[in-house]
Amino acid sequence: MCAERRHLAGELNISFAALTPLERLQALVDRAGGPVVFTTSLGIEDQMITHLIFSSDLPILVKTLDTGRLFPETYALWRETEEKYGRRIKALYPQADALEALVNDQGIDGFYYAPEFRKNCCSVRKVEPLARALAGAAGWVTGLRRDQSANRSDMDFVSFDGARGLIKANPIFDWTRDAIVGFTVEQGIPVNALHAKNFLSIGCAPCTRAIRPGEPERAGRWWWEEETKRECGLHVDDAGRPIRNDAHRPARADAAFERLPQ
Repeated sequence: MCAERRHLAGELNISFAALTPLERLQALVDRAGGPVVFTTSLGIEDQMITHLIFSSDLPILVKTLDTGRLFPETYALWRETEEKYGRRIKALYPQADALEALVNDQGIDGFYYAPEFRKNCCSVRKVEPLARALAGAAGWVTGLRRDQSANRSDMDFVSFDGARGLIKANPIFDWTRDAIVGFTVEQGIPVNALHAKNFLSIGCAPCTRAIRPGEPERAGRWWWEEETKRECGLHVDDAGRPIRNDAHRPARADAAFERLPQ
């Protein structure tokens, strides 16, 4: 099965360049050979994809990872999107025992003190729930774009995620942010109100700020860390490989409080 999916990912990666985003989604559905899941963060890219899925009634499961630390505006958009399309966006939450252990160990905002503590928080709140969101899926749709960051510039339209044994597709990988903004305006797609306040990439509230003039769009995510390390673990690990779900938790947070963000 893995060999077949790896081969299919290569074929789709080549064919995607000539297709529209909607055609790419349909091609994935037609050829994946099993359930396809789209994980949305409710950012503007993901809202475009959600619109394509719901408006065309594609058989793609739309899910989101509710970390418990999202902005109020994100929850409001979640509700607005469900009301507009008459469809549910299914939620995955952190495991209660793991979350309690994390907070009791590192503190409520321990992620500010050291990079490994932030990655541990992302692991509990996002990476483990993602594993459950994708359980049994043959295909995984994301809203990644080539020009979002240096970490993502050399990704493909479609790849085989060996860690999860599925096909990972990025149907708007070659779209610019300006083109996506234009599409959402033209189609009347609801977007997060924070985008208008220079929050271009929106994640958890404590880990997201508005960007300053001249900064790249993901500069507001985990801004106190080294730029090349600013990924949560959903898409790559620190070495650029697919994340593994069996990583051990780092040492206790009280071992070394390094610094708070400025």
